[in-house]
Amino acid sequence: MKQAWRAYWKIGQTKLAVIVALMAQMIFCIFWMTAYHGVLDRTDQLKIAIVNEDSDFGARIADQLKASLPFQVEKLTKEKALAELEQRDVQLMVTIPSGFGREMMTPDKKAEVSFTLNEANAQLPKGIMQSVSEKITDKLVSNAEQEGMTAVLKQLQVPGSKANELADELHHKVGSHTTILHPVNGMENQMVPMMLILGSFVGAMLMGMNVHQVSLQIGTALTKVQHFAFRVVYVIPASLVVSLAGTSIIAAFGGQMEHGMLTFWLFHWLTVMTFMFFAQLFLMTFGLAGMFINMSLLSLQLVSSGTIVPKQMLSHAYQELSGFLPATYAVDGLMNVQFGGVHTLRDIGILLAFAGGSIAAGYAVTMLKKQPFPAKQAEKSAGQPV
Repeated sequence: MKQAWRAYWKIGQTKLAVIVALMAQMIFCIFWMTAYHGVLDRTDQLKIAIVNEDSDFGARIADQLKASLPFQVEKLTKEKALAELEQRDVQLMVTIPSGFGREMMTPDKKAEVSFTLNEANAQLPKGIMQSVSEKITDKLVSNAEQEGMTAVLKQLQVPGSKANELADELHHKVGSHTTILHPVNGMENQMVPMMLILGSFVGAMLMGMNVHQVSLQIGTALTKVQHFAFRVVYVIPASLVVSLAGTSIIAAFGGQMEHGMLTFWLFHWLTVMTFMFFAQLFLMTFGLAGMFINMSLLSLQLVSSGTIVPKQMLSHAYQELSGFLPATYAVDGLMNVQFGGVHTLRDIGILLAFAGGSIAAGYAVTMLKKQPFPAKQAEKSAGQPV
């Protein structure tokens, strides 16, 4: 064993393997602990839209909710609220329908408030908003029922104190119903965007590293332009095969694909291809040290892309960083093609820009850097007398 220990530790790659494992541990711990620190303290950054279709009575209820709920509460038109809900800028839409106050004041009538949730969203806010909708209903029961029934009893000329007493005894006057926008069928589908981001970027990192090592072995046997051309061209069929395999497995297990398997695969292909160009750019620029940058980017994208925690609940620094990382737009687009949503073309355009920018930057770096000798040729040159 002692001989084996010495033999392995004489080779630099053994030490490098430990350094890589150590760096991966440090990078993930630092980014995840800092990104998710204080997340639950920032639930007040989540946004609730109130759509009031009732006049005076609904306006009073809306004001009460705005004053009491620990969230960003805005009064919006139905069209504006739905648009922001689709864009995941609003987490819950509360609608006070026309005639709500009248039904509150009419015996044998039940007033209903409606809630609309977009399930094609990060995992955390959905649970929060489902709990909030129950609390809002309870508050409406205690406030609106009291106000409405007291008004009815006063109209019947019942003394004010007696009216309040009778109103307290009335129950089930306010109901609610929830509409789910783009429902998610099961936890396995909810986790698909994060799984694809993780698997796609890790695959892109590893493939880029191996191709970079091959390019070092080939060295000056090919020109810099030939090296670069191969590293661009091979990504297209490689990403096609990888994305098709992933899409097929998801479909085989009954994965949700709202817009069909073809649309899902094409967007996933674009995501994988963009990640491959993006990851290999740092290998072209920094060599194998670029793997540490890619590890950092992987961790950053997992925490800031909006798969588990919405961007609104992250610190300002991570919110700003998310806009400069391709996974943010990949997650938005994947949720749209998997569950339903809007602005997918915008996400496609931004991912294409990331891919094109990575190719252009990679070409510039390749042309500026000195071309290395192949490994064997470098060893021979080092052994020759000067």
